[in-house]
Amino acid sequence: MALVPLNPPAAEAFARPAAWSGPAALKYWHLASLDAPSVAAAWACALAWAARVRVSQAMIVVLALVVWAIYLVDRLLDAWTGLRDAGRHNLQERHWFHWRHRRLFTVLAATATVAAGCMVLSRLHAAALRRDSLIGLATLAYFSGVHGGRSPRWMDWLRGRIGGVSREFVVGVIFSAGCVLPVLPSAPTGLTKMCALLVLPAAAFAMLAWLNVKAIGRWEEWAQLPGSESGVKRIALRLALACGLCGLGLGALQPRPALLLALVAVSALLLAWLDTLRDRMDAVTLRAAADLVLLTPLALLPIELMR
Repeated sequence: MALVPLNPPAAEAFARPAAWSGPAALKYWHLASLDAPSVAAAWACALAWAARVRVSQAMIVVLALVVWAIYLVDRLLDAWTGLRDAGRHNLQERHWFHWRHRRLFTVLAATATVAAGCMVLSRLHAAALRRDSLIGLATLAYFSGVHGGRSPRWMDWLRGRIGGVSREFVVGVIFSAGCVLPVLPSAPTGLTKMCALLVLPAAAFAMLAWLNVKAIGRWEEWAQLPGSESGVKRIALRLALACGLCGLGLGALQPRPALLLALVAVSALLLAWLDTLRDRMDAVTLRAAADLVLLTPLALLPIELMR
């Protein structure tokens, strides 16, 4: 068994020397895994706004804490397995950062988990607990596929039935499902209304989350081949077009979900734009920007403040 180095190389050793480096705050927002909970909280609030339901601040905080803990553990596991088996993971700066500060991040992940658990037991209803448990099981299943020795049977079964299910797709679905959870207790009951207000925007966001993960993977894979075609721009433009057309068709009947579809389209266009700039940014800046462009729901804040 290969020994795990106690002092892995500094993150700066992996930066592209001629690339543009973003602000330190943006980089540390990504390196500390704060980007994922920020996106989850923003989209949970946006989905609640589109469905015209109110979500308690406690549920949003629980969602952010759980997502943060999951991503901290994921980064630490990736770093640990990657250092033990160099051919298994292509370690990036976020992995080195987590591994150098593994004691701190382990404590933070445990603290976030305990805090979220206490809030769930004291503030959430039994129905919400059952729904959270389902997503928790799905998340554990995902981790079994990512960090297990081989693909689990459930993923092989899906690939055989659907023609191939990528891990990026699984991440997108689970992430969007977690953002929908706080909205479900007060969601509309009619099937047509539920699809228009919640299901359609949630499905669009799931595709956006899938594209985000896929783009990051492609950019890291093609990092050593400047000027090569990643395919991200083409997929992003198609997603933007589909969401734009759906938003136009839905706008007269349900303006709020239509606006959310427009925000998905804007995020997709920004990912396409980042794809054209991927050779001009360092790896951390590009990775952080890919998550930053998912925060388009923050554009809804002025609308809410004017109410």
